[in-house]
Amino acid sequence: MSSRKSRYLIGALAGVLVAGTAMAAAGLGAAERPGPSGSAGAMTSGPAPNFAPPPGAPMSFADIFERVSPAVVSINVTTRVDLRKMPRQIPGLPFDLRPPGQGGDEDGDGEGGRGPQRQSAGSGFFISADGFLVTNNHVIEDAESIKVVLKDETELEATVVGRDEGTDIAVLKVKGSGYTFVNFENSARPRVGDWVLTVGNPYNLGGTATAGIVSAYGRDIGETFVDYIQLDAPINRGNSGGPTFDTYGRVIGVNTAIFSPTGGSVGIGFAVPADVAARVSRQLIANGKVVRGYIGATIQNFDEDMAAAQGMAGQKGAIVAELTPGAPADKAGLVAGDIVLSVNGVRVKSSSELTRQVAKAAPGDLLRLEVIRDGKPRTIDIRSGVRPPESQLAAGPGGPGGAAPGPGRPAPSAGQSLLGMTVVPLDEASRRRTGLPAEARGLLVSSVERSSDAAAKGLQANDVLMRAGDRALAVPADLAAVVDQARKTGRPSVLVAVWRGGRTIFLPIKIAD
Repeated sequence: MSSRKSRYLIGALAGVLVAGTAMAAAGLGAAERPGPSGSAGAMTSGPAPNFAPPPGAPMSFADIFERVSPAVVSINVTTRVDLRKMPRQIPGLPFDLRPPGQGGDEDGDGEGGRGPQRQSAGSGFFISADGFLVTNNHVIEDAESIKVVLKDETELEATVVGRDEGTDIAVLKVKGSGYTFVNFENSARPRVGDWVLTVGNPYNLGGTATAGIVSAYGRDIGETFVDYIQLDAPINRGNSGGPTFDTYGRVIGVNTAIFSPTGGSVGIGFAVPADVAARVSRQLIANGKVVRGYIGATIQNFDEDMAAAQGMAGQKGAIVAELTPGAPADKAGLVAGDIVLSVNGVRVKSSSELTRQVAKAAPGDLLRLEVIRDGKPRTIDIRSGVRPPESQLAAGPGGPGGAAPGPGRPAPSAGQSLLGMTVVPLDEASRRRTGLPAEARGLLVSSVERSSDAAAKGLQANDVLMRAGDRALAVPADLAAVVDQARKTGRPSVLVAVWRGGRTIFLPIKIAD
Protein backbone atom coordinates (compact mmCIF):
# COMPACT_ATOMS: atom_id res chain seq x y z
CA MET A 1 0.00 0.00 0.00
CA SER A 2 1.48 3.37 -0.93
CA SER A 3 2.25 6.14 1.54
CA ARG A 4 -0.51 8.27 0.01
CA LYS A 5 -3.11 5.97 1.49
CA SER A 6 -2.06 6.74 5.01
CA ARG A 7 -3.72 10.14 4.73
CA TYR A 8 -7.28 9.03 4.52
CA LEU A 9 -9.96 7.66 6.75
CA ILE A 10 -12.81 6.96 4.36
CA GLY A 11 -13.02 3.92 2.18
CA ALA A 12 -12.09 0.39 3.04
CA LEU A 13 -8.60 1.38 2.05
CA ALA A 14 -8.52 5.21 2.32
CA GLY A 15 -8.90 7.99 -0.11
CA VAL A 16 -8.03 11.25 -1.72
CA LEU A 17 -9.78 12.15 -4.94
CA VAL A 18 -11.84 10.68 -7.63
CA ALA A 19 -12.40 11.42 -11.22
CA GLY A 20 -15.09 10.96 -13.72
CA THR A 21 -15.90 12.05 -17.19
CA ALA A 22 -18.95 13.84 -18.53
CA MET A 23 -19.57 11.23 -21.20
CA ALA A 24 -22.77 11.45 -23.19
CA ALA A 25 -24.19 8.09 -24.22
CA ALA A 26 -27.14 5.84 -23.57
CA GLY A 27 -28.16 5.37 -19.97
CA LEU A 28 -29.37 7.73 -17.31
CA GLY A 29 -27.63 10.80 -18.72
CA ALA A 30 -28.68 14.19 -17.36
CA ALA A 31 -31.30 13.85 -14.68
CA GLU A 32 -34.63 15.62 -14.87
CA ARG A 33 -34.92 18.93 -13.06
CA PRO A 34 -37.39 19.22 -10.20
CA GLY A 35 -40.70 20.90 -10.59
CA PRO A 36 -41.44 24.46 -9.56
CA SER A 37 -42.15 23.38 -6.01
CA GLY A 38 -38.48 22.59 -5.50
CA SER A 39 -39.18 18.97 -4.63
CA ALA A 40 -36.95 16.15 -5.87
CA GLY A 41 -39.72 15.01 -8.22
CA ALA A 42 -43.44 15.01 -8.76
CA MET A 43 -45.50 14.66 -5.61
CA THR A 44 -47.65 11.55 -5.27
CA SER A 45 -51.17 11.57 -3.94
CA GLY A 46 -51.72 10.68 -0.31
CA PRO A 47 -51.96 12.25 3.11
CA ALA A 48 -50.50 15.70 3.47
CA PRO A 49 -47.14 15.77 5.26
CA ASN A 50 -47.28 16.77 8.89
CA PHE A 51 -44.24 19.00 8.60
CA ALA A 52 -43.05 21.80 6.36
CA PRO A 53 -39.44 21.63 5.08
CA PRO A 54 -37.29 24.77 5.18
CA PRO A 55 -37.54 27.00 2.09
CA GLY A 56 -35.54 25.46 -0.73
CA ALA A 57 -35.34 22.02 0.89
CA PRO A 58 -36.67 19.04 -1.07
CA MET A 59 -39.62 17.16 0.38
CA SER A 60 -37.64 13.96 -0.15
CA PHE A 61 -34.50 12.65 -1.84
CA ALA A 62 -36.27 9.42 -2.79
CA ASP A 63 -36.86 10.28 -6.46
CA ILE A 64 -33.24 11.32 -6.92
CA PHE A 65 -31.99 8.15 -5.24
CA GLU A 66 -34.19 5.93 -7.41
CA ARG A 67 -32.76 7.51 -10.56
CA VAL A 68 -29.07 7.54 -9.67
CA SER A 69 -28.55 4.56 -7.36
CA PRO A 70 -28.35 1.96 -10.18
CA ALA A 71 -25.21 3.77 -11.42
CA VAL A 72 -23.45 3.51 -8.04
CA VAL A 73 -21.53 0.31 -7.27
CA SER A 74 -19.67 -1.34 -4.44
CA ILE A 75 -16.06 -2.26 -5.18
CA ASN A 76 -14.56 -5.29 -3.43
CA VAL A 77 -10.78 -5.58 -3.56
CA THR A 78 -8.38 -8.33 -2.65
CA THR A 79 -4.90 -7.05 -1.83
CA ARG A 80 -1.92 -7.54 0.43
CA VAL A 81 -1.24 -4.80 2.95
CA ASP A 82 2.29 -3.46 3.31
CA LEU A 83 2.51 -3.04 7.07
CA ARG A 84 5.63 -0.89 6.78
CA LYS A 85 3.51 2.00 5.52
CA MET A 86 2.86 4.18 8.52
CA PRO A 87 0.25 6.92 8.80
CA ARG A 88 1.24 10.49 8.15
CA GLN A 89 -0.53 13.65 9.10
CA ILE A 90 -2.00 16.23 6.75
CA PRO A 91 -0.35 19.57 7.59
CA GLY A 92 -2.61 21.67 9.81
CA LEU A 93 -4.86 18.80 10.86
CA PRO A 94 -4.36 17.37 14.35
CA PHE A 95 -5.37 13.78 13.63
CA ASP A 96 -3.59 11.07 11.66
CA LEU A 97 -5.46 10.12 8.51
CA ARG A 98 -4.80 6.46 7.91
CA PRO A 99 -6.31 3.50 6.10
CA PRO A 100 -8.70 1.51 8.30
CA GLY A 101 -7.02 -1.49 9.89
CA GLN A 102 -3.53 -0.07 9.44
CA GLY A 103 -0.97 0.80 12.04
CA GLY A 104 0.08 -2.55 13.55
CA ASP A 105 1.91 -5.66 12.39
CA GLU A 106 0.10 -8.27 14.47
CA ASP A 107 -1.26 -9.86 11.27
CA GLY A 108 1.98 -9.62 9.33
CA ASP A 109 3.65 -12.58 7.74
CA GLY A 110 7.15 -11.41 8.65
CA GLU A 111 8.27 -11.08 5.05
CA GLY A 112 9.46 -7.54 4.49
CA GLY A 113 6.37 -6.08 6.19
CA ARG A 114 3.95 -7.65 3.72
CA GLY A 115 0.73 -8.68 5.41
CA PRO A 116 -1.67 -11.43 4.45
CA GLN A 117 -4.34 -11.18 1.78
CA ARG A 118 -7.07 -8.81 2.86
CA GLN A 119 -10.50 -7.91 1.61
CA SER A 120 -11.46 -4.28 1.49
CA ALA A 121 -14.32 -2.32 -0.01
CA GLY A 122 -15.00 1.07 -1.50
CA SER A 123 -17.44 2.76 -3.82
CA GLY A 124 -17.59 3.82 -7.45
CA PHE A 125 -20.00 4.79 -10.21
CA PHE A 126 -20.58 4.29 -13.92
CA ILE A 127 -19.74 7.20 -16.21
CA SER A 128 -20.74 5.50 -19.47
CA ALA A 129 -23.18 2.86 -20.67
CA ASP A 130 -20.35 0.65 -21.94
CA GLY A 131 -18.85 -0.11 -18.55
CA PHE A 132 -16.40 2.63 -17.56
CA LEU A 133 -16.46 3.44 -13.84
CA VAL A 134 -14.66 5.83 -11.52
CA THR A 135 -13.26 5.21 -8.05
CA ASN A 136 -10.31 6.29 -5.92
CA ASN A 137 -6.82 5.14 -6.81
CA HIS A 138 -6.20 4.14 -3.19
CA VAL A 139 -9.19 1.80 -3.29
CA ILE A 140 -7.71 -0.36 -6.06
CA GLU A 141 -3.97 0.32 -5.79
CA ASP A 142 -1.96 -2.92 -5.41
CA ALA A 143 -5.15 -4.95 -5.91
CA GLU A 144 -4.81 -8.60 -6.82
CA SER A 145 -8.44 -8.74 -7.91
CA ILE A 146 -11.28 -6.20 -8.27
CA LYS A 147 -14.97 -7.04 -8.25
CA VAL A 148 -17.80 -4.60 -8.87
CA VAL A 149 -21.18 -5.29 -7.26
CA LEU A 150 -24.23 -3.67 -8.88
CA LYS A 151 -27.41 -2.59 -7.12
CA ASP A 152 -29.11 -5.89 -8.10
CA GLU A 153 -26.15 -7.76 -6.53
CA THR A 154 -24.70 -8.78 -9.89
CA GLU A 155 -20.93 -9.25 -9.43
CA LEU A 156 -18.53 -8.34 -12.26
CA GLU A 157 -14.77 -8.61 -12.68
CA ALA A 158 -13.15 -5.23 -13.31
CA THR A 159 -9.86 -4.22 -14.89
CA VAL A 160 -7.89 -1.02 -14.34
CA VAL A 161 -7.97 1.36 -17.32
CA GLY A 162 -5.73 3.95 -15.68
CA ARG A 163 -4.97 5.55 -12.38
CA ASP A 164 -3.46 8.84 -11.26
CA GLU A 165 -1.49 9.16 -8.03
CA GLY A 166 -1.58 12.94 -8.21
CA THR A 167 -5.35 13.09 -7.74
CA ASP A 168 -5.99 9.56 -6.42
CA ILE A 169 -8.32 8.91 -9.34
CA ALA A 170 -8.78 5.57 -11.05
CA VAL A 171 -10.95 4.43 -13.94
CA LEU A 172 -12.12 0.81 -14.16
CA LYS A 173 -13.84 -1.17 -16.94
CA VAL A 174 -16.28 -4.06 -16.83
CA LYS A 175 -17.52 -6.07 -19.79
CA GLY A 176 -20.96 -5.50 -21.20
CA SER A 177 -23.13 -2.53 -22.11
CA GLY A 178 -26.39 -0.84 -21.26
CA TYR A 179 -25.32 0.18 -17.77
CA THR A 180 -27.08 3.07 -16.06
CA PHE A 181 -24.61 5.93 -15.71
CA VAL A 182 -24.46 9.44 -14.33
CA ASN A 183 -23.02 12.71 -15.60
CA PHE A 184 -20.76 15.30 -14.06
CA GLU A 185 -22.01 18.84 -13.47
CA ASN A 186 -19.22 21.11 -14.72
CA SER A 187 -21.02 24.44 -14.99
CA ALA A 188 -23.76 25.28 -12.45
CA ARG A 189 -22.34 23.96 -9.21
CA PRO A 190 -24.41 24.20 -6.00
CA ARG A 191 -23.92 27.15 -3.70
CA VAL A 192 -22.62 26.85 -0.17
CA GLY A 193 -25.69 25.85 1.82
CA ASP A 194 -27.38 23.93 -1.03
CA TRP A 195 -28.56 20.37 -0.47
CA VAL A 196 -26.52 17.41 -1.72
CA LEU A 197 -26.97 13.64 -1.65
CA THR A 198 -24.19 11.06 -1.32
CA VAL A 199 -24.53 7.40 -2.28
CA GLY A 200 -22.00 4.69 -1.53
CA ASN A 201 -20.90 1.61 0.37
CA PRO A 202 -20.09 2.69 3.96
CA TYR A 203 -18.91 -0.15 6.20
CA ASN A 204 -19.77 -2.50 3.31
CA LEU A 205 -23.46 -1.54 3.52
CA GLY A 206 -23.97 -0.98 -0.19
CA GLY A 207 -26.57 1.35 -1.66
CA THR A 208 -26.58 3.77 1.27
CA ALA A 209 -27.83 7.35 0.84
CA THR A 210 -26.95 10.25 3.12
CA ALA A 211 -27.86 13.91 2.71
CA GLY A 212 -26.43 17.25 3.79
CA ILE A 213 -25.28 20.56 2.41
CA VAL A 214 -22.24 22.04 0.72
CA SER A 215 -20.25 23.50 3.62
CA ALA A 216 -17.45 25.26 1.71
CA TYR A 217 -15.39 25.33 -1.48
CA GLY A 218 -11.67 25.61 -2.03
CA ARG A 219 -10.51 23.53 0.92
CA ASP A 220 -6.78 22.75 0.82
CA ILE A 221 -6.04 19.58 2.83
CA GLY A 222 -2.47 19.15 1.67
CA GLU A 223 -3.02 17.77 -1.82
CA THR A 224 -1.25 19.28 -4.80
CA PHE A 225 -3.83 19.25 -7.57
CA VAL A 226 -7.23 19.69 -5.93
CA ASP A 227 -9.23 22.32 -4.05
CA TYR A 228 -11.80 20.19 -2.26
CA ILE A 229 -15.50 20.66 -1.64
CA GLN A 230 -16.38 20.41 2.05
CA LEU A 231 -19.65 18.60 2.86
CA ASP A 232 -21.57 17.84 6.01
CA ALA A 233 -23.40 14.83 4.55
CA PRO A 234 -22.33 11.78 6.59
CA ILE A 235 -19.40 10.07 4.85
CA ASN A 236 -17.78 7.01 6.39
CA ARG A 237 -15.33 4.23 5.64
CA GLY A 238 -16.28 2.58 2.39
CA ASN A 239 -17.63 5.80 0.82
CA SER A 240 -14.29 6.40 -0.94
CA GLY A 241 -14.90 6.82 -4.65
CA GLY A 242 -18.65 7.30 -4.31
CA PRO A 243 -20.47 10.27 -5.88
CA THR A 244 -22.01 13.39 -4.37
CA PHE A 245 -25.13 14.52 -6.27
CA ASP A 246 -26.92 17.84 -6.55
CA THR A 247 -30.71 17.92 -6.33
CA TYR A 248 -30.92 17.29 -10.08
CA GLY A 249 -29.07 13.98 -9.81
CA ARG A 250 -25.81 15.22 -11.34
CA VAL A 251 -22.41 14.40 -9.87
CA ILE A 252 -20.83 17.51 -8.36
CA GLY A 253 -18.00 15.73 -6.53
CA VAL A 254 -16.42 12.46 -5.48
CA ASN A 255 -16.30 11.53 -1.79
CA THR A 256 -12.67 11.36 -0.83
CA ALA A 257 -11.64 12.12 2.74
CA ILE A 258 -13.00 13.00 6.15
CA PHE A 259 -11.69 14.96 9.10
CA SER A 260 -12.26 12.86 12.19
CA PRO A 261 -10.59 11.95 15.49
CA THR A 262 -12.44 8.62 15.59
CA GLY A 263 -12.63 7.29 12.03
CA GLY A 264 -16.35 7.96 11.75
CA SER A 265 -18.23 10.91 10.33
CA VAL A 266 -18.28 14.09 12.40
CA GLY A 267 -19.86 16.18 9.66
CA ILE A 268 -16.66 17.28 7.89
CA GLY A 269 -16.11 15.46 4.62
CA PHE A 270 -14.25 16.33 1.43
CA ALA A 271 -15.07 15.65 -2.20
CA VAL A 272 -13.15 16.23 -5.43
CA PRO A 273 -14.93 18.81 -7.63
CA ALA A 274 -16.60 17.48 -10.77
CA ASP A 275 -14.45 19.48 -13.19
CA VAL A 276 -11.25 17.91 -11.84
CA ALA A 277 -12.79 14.45 -11.80
CA ALA A 278 -14.10 14.74 -15.35
CA ARG A 279 -10.84 16.11 -16.79
CA VAL A 280 -8.67 13.42 -15.23
CA SER A 281 -11.05 10.60 -16.15
CA ARG A 282 -11.09 11.64 -19.78
CA GLN A 283 -7.30 11.51 -19.91
CA LEU A 284 -7.17 8.13 -18.20
CA ILE A 285 -9.70 6.66 -20.64
CA ALA A 286 -7.89 8.13 -23.65
CA ASN A 287 -4.28 7.50 -22.62
CA GLY A 288 -4.22 5.35 -19.49
CA LYS A 289 -2.34 8.12 -17.68
CA VAL A 290 -2.43 11.83 -16.94
CA VAL A 291 0.21 14.13 -18.45
CA ARG A 292 0.94 17.35 -16.58
CA GLY A 293 3.12 20.35 -17.22
CA TYR A 294 6.45 20.74 -15.44
CA ILE A 295 9.09 23.45 -15.02
CA GLY A 296 11.46 21.84 -12.50
CA ALA A 297 11.30 24.21 -9.54
CA THR A 298 10.86 23.55 -5.83
CA ILE A 299 8.56 26.21 -4.43
CA GLN A 300 7.08 27.43 -1.13
CA ASN A 301 4.23 29.65 -0.11
CA PHE A 302 5.27 33.30 -0.02
CA ASP A 303 3.33 34.08 3.13
CA GLU A 304 2.62 37.18 5.20
CA ASP A 305 5.77 36.87 7.33
CA MET A 306 7.96 36.51 4.24
CA ALA A 307 6.24 39.45 2.58
CA ALA A 308 6.85 41.62 5.66
CA ALA A 309 10.50 40.56 5.70
CA GLN A 310 10.86 41.68 2.08
CA GLY A 311 8.97 44.95 2.49
CA MET A 312 6.05 43.63 0.43
CA ALA A 313 3.28 43.64 3.05
CA GLY A 314 0.08 42.01 1.80
CA GLN A 315 1.71 40.35 -1.21
CA LYS A 316 1.01 36.65 -1.76
CA GLY A 317 2.54 34.21 -4.20
CA ALA A 318 5.09 31.40 -4.39
CA ILE A 319 8.82 31.68 -3.82
CA VAL A 320 11.32 29.58 -5.74
CA ALA A 321 13.53 27.63 -3.31
CA GLU A 322 15.47 25.43 -5.75
CA LEU A 323 15.78 24.64 -9.44
CA THR A 324 16.40 21.28 -11.06
CA PRO A 325 19.57 21.66 -13.19
CA GLY A 326 18.76 21.53 -16.89
CA ALA A 327 14.98 21.61 -16.32
CA PRO A 328 12.78 24.15 -18.20
CA ALA A 329 12.82 26.77 -15.43
CA ASP A 330 16.59 26.60 -15.11
CA LYS A 331 17.05 26.97 -18.87
CA ALA A 332 14.63 29.91 -18.98
CA GLY A 333 16.49 31.89 -16.31
CA LEU A 334 14.27 31.51 -13.24
CA VAL A 335 16.43 31.76 -10.10
CA ALA A 336 16.10 30.78 -6.45
CA GLY A 337 14.45 33.59 -4.52
CA ASP A 338 12.19 34.70 -7.37
CA ILE A 339 8.66 35.39 -6.14
CA VAL A 340 6.07 34.18 -8.67
CA LEU A 341 2.88 36.26 -8.82
CA SER A 342 1.06 34.89 -11.88
CA VAL A 343 1.14 32.30 -14.65
CA ASN A 344 -0.20 33.35 -18.05
CA GLY A 345 -2.07 36.19 -16.38
CA VAL A 346 -3.67 34.02 -13.68
CA ARG A 347 -2.76 35.24 -10.19
CA VAL A 348 -1.27 32.65 -7.84
CA LYS A 349 -1.50 33.13 -4.08
CA SER A 350 0.26 29.96 -2.96
CA SER A 351 2.65 27.26 -4.07
CA SER A 352 -0.30 24.90 -4.63
CA GLU A 353 -1.96 27.35 -7.01
CA LEU A 354 1.29 27.75 -8.96
CA THR A 355 1.70 23.97 -9.22
CA ARG A 356 -1.88 23.57 -10.47
CA GLN A 357 -1.49 26.25 -13.13
CA VAL A 358 1.74 24.70 -14.39
CA ALA A 359 0.24 21.21 -14.29
CA LYS A 360 -2.58 22.29 -16.63
CA ALA A 361 -0.07 22.99 -19.42
CA ALA A 362 0.66 20.50 -22.17
CA PRO A 363 4.30 19.67 -22.93
CA GLY A 364 5.75 22.45 -25.05
CA ASP A 365 3.21 25.08 -23.98
CA LEU A 366 4.53 28.54 -23.18
CA LEU A 367 4.19 29.55 -19.53
CA ARG A 368 4.65 33.26 -18.88
CA LEU A 369 5.54 33.87 -15.24
CA GLU A 370 5.36 37.30 -13.61
CA VAL A 371 8.00 37.39 -10.87
CA ILE A 372 9.59 39.79 -8.42
CA ARG A 373 13.39 39.61 -8.30
CA ASP A 374 15.52 41.96 -6.18
CA GLY A 375 12.39 44.03 -5.60
CA LYS A 376 11.71 44.56 -9.30
CA PRO A 377 9.08 42.93 -11.58
CA ARG A 378 10.22 40.61 -14.37
CA THR A 379 8.61 38.31 -16.91
CA ILE A 380 10.07 34.83 -17.47
CA ASP A 381 8.89 32.70 -20.42
CA ILE A 382 9.23 28.94 -19.86
CA ARG A 383 8.43 26.05 -22.21
CA SER A 384 6.66 23.38 -20.19
CA GLY A 385 8.13 19.91 -19.86
CA VAL A 386 6.44 16.70 -18.67
CA ARG A 387 5.92 16.24 -14.93
CA PRO A 388 7.58 13.05 -13.64
CA PRO A 389 5.57 10.56 -11.57
CA GLU A 390 4.74 11.71 -8.06
CA SER A 391 6.69 8.81 -6.55
CA GLN A 392 9.80 9.94 -8.41
CA LEU A 393 9.41 13.55 -7.28
CA ALA A 394 8.87 12.42 -3.68
CA ALA A 395 12.05 10.33 -3.70
CA GLY A 396 14.36 13.34 -3.46
CA PRO A 397 16.48 14.08 -0.37
CA GLY A 398 14.81 15.50 2.73
CA GLY A 399 14.58 19.24 3.27
CA PRO A 400 15.53 21.40 6.24
CA GLY A 401 13.05 19.59 8.39
CA GLY A 402 14.81 16.30 7.68
CA ALA A 403 17.85 14.68 9.17
CA ALA A 404 20.71 16.84 10.35
CA PRO A 405 24.11 16.54 8.65
CA GLY A 406 26.43 13.81 9.84
CA PRO A 407 28.54 14.46 12.91
CA GLY A 408 31.90 15.04 11.16
CA ARG A 409 34.15 17.67 12.68
CA PRO A 410 32.34 20.16 14.94
CA ALA A 411 31.58 23.51 13.37
CA PRO A 412 34.02 26.31 14.31
CA SER A 413 32.92 28.28 17.35
CA ALA A 414 34.29 31.68 16.28
CA GLY A 415 31.96 33.91 14.33
CA GLN A 416 29.43 36.72 14.49
CA SER A 417 26.12 36.59 16.35
CA LEU A 418 23.18 37.64 14.15
CA LEU A 419 19.45 36.82 14.25
CA GLY A 420 19.98 34.56 17.26
CA MET A 421 22.66 32.50 15.48
CA THR A 422 26.43 32.43 15.38
CA VAL A 423 27.55 32.30 11.74
CA VAL A 424 31.00 31.72 10.26
CA PRO A 425 32.38 31.57 6.71
CA LEU A 426 32.40 28.15 5.06
CA ASP A 427 35.64 26.22 4.79
CA GLU A 428 36.27 23.06 2.78
CA ALA A 429 35.70 20.77 5.75
CA SER A 430 32.30 22.30 6.54
CA ARG A 431 31.39 22.28 2.83
CA ARG A 432 32.07 18.54 2.64
CA ARG A 433 30.25 17.92 5.93
CA THR A 434 27.11 19.72 4.79
CA GLY A 435 27.20 18.37 1.24
CA LEU A 436 27.10 21.85 -0.25
CA PRO A 437 28.00 21.98 -3.96
CA ALA A 438 31.50 23.23 -4.70
CA GLU A 439 30.28 26.35 -6.50
CA ALA A 440 27.77 27.38 -3.81
CA ARG A 441 28.47 30.06 -1.23
CA GLY A 442 26.98 30.66 2.19
CA LEU A 443 27.47 31.02 5.93
CA LEU A 444 27.71 28.08 8.29
CA VAL A 445 25.55 28.19 11.44
CA SER A 446 27.81 27.14 14.32
CA SER A 447 25.23 27.60 17.11
CA VAL A 448 21.67 28.80 17.74
CA GLU A 449 20.32 30.55 20.83
CA ARG A 450 17.60 28.39 22.36
CA SER A 451 15.25 31.30 23.02
CA SER A 452 15.60 32.82 19.54
CA ASP A 453 13.11 32.89 16.69
CA ALA A 454 15.72 31.05 14.62
CA ALA A 455 15.54 28.14 17.07
CA ALA A 456 11.74 28.27 17.02
CA LYS A 457 11.86 28.02 13.22
CA GLY A 458 14.01 24.89 13.47
CA LEU A 459 17.46 26.22 12.61
CA GLN A 460 20.39 24.29 14.08
CA ALA A 461 24.15 23.97 13.99
CA ASN A 462 25.61 22.91 10.61
CA ASP A 463 22.79 24.53 8.63
CA VAL A 464 24.02 26.78 5.83
CA LEU A 465 22.52 30.23 5.13
CA MET A 466 22.68 30.79 1.37
CA ARG A 467 20.85 34.11 1.00
CA ALA A 468 19.29 36.81 3.12
CA GLY A 469 16.80 39.21 1.61
CA ASP A 470 17.98 39.76 -1.97
CA ARG A 471 21.66 39.19 -1.15
CA ALA A 472 23.88 36.12 -1.54
CA LEU A 473 25.94 35.42 1.59
CA ALA A 474 29.66 34.72 1.78
CA VAL A 475 30.90 36.42 4.96
CA PRO A 476 29.09 37.45 8.17
CA ALA A 477 29.25 41.10 7.10
CA ASP A 478 26.84 40.26 4.25
CA LEU A 479 24.21 39.09 6.69
CA ALA A 480 24.92 42.00 9.05
CA ALA A 481 24.29 44.46 6.20
CA VAL A 482 20.94 42.87 5.40
CA VAL A 483 19.89 42.95 9.06
CA ASP A 484 20.92 46.62 9.40
CA GLN A 485 18.99 47.57 6.28
CA ALA A 486 15.91 45.72 7.52
CA ARG A 487 16.08 47.62 10.82
CA LYS A 488 16.38 50.95 9.06
CA THR A 489 13.34 50.27 6.89
CA GLY A 490 11.25 48.99 9.81
CA ARG A 491 10.99 45.40 8.64
CA PRO A 492 10.27 42.91 11.45
CA SER A 493 12.30 40.03 10.02
CA VAL A 494 14.81 38.87 7.42
CA LEU A 495 14.04 36.21 4.82
CA VAL A 496 16.87 33.66 4.71
CA ALA A 497 17.47 30.67 2.43
CA VAL A 498 18.59 27.66 4.49
CA TRP A 499 20.42 24.62 3.10
CA ARG A 500 20.20 21.29 4.90
CA GLY A 501 20.28 17.70 3.74
CA GLY A 502 20.58 18.60 0.08
CA ARG A 503 17.51 20.88 0.01
CA THR A 504 16.82 24.60 0.40
CA ILE A 505 13.93 26.32 2.14
CA PHE A 506 13.15 29.99 2.82
CA LEU A 507 12.33 31.09 6.37
CA PRO A 508 11.54 34.56 7.82
CA ILE A 509 13.66 35.10 10.96
CA LYS A 510 12.59 37.86 13.36
CA ILE A 511 15.04 40.60 14.23
CA ALA A 512 15.60 40.75 17.99
CA ASP A 513 15.14 44.08 19.76
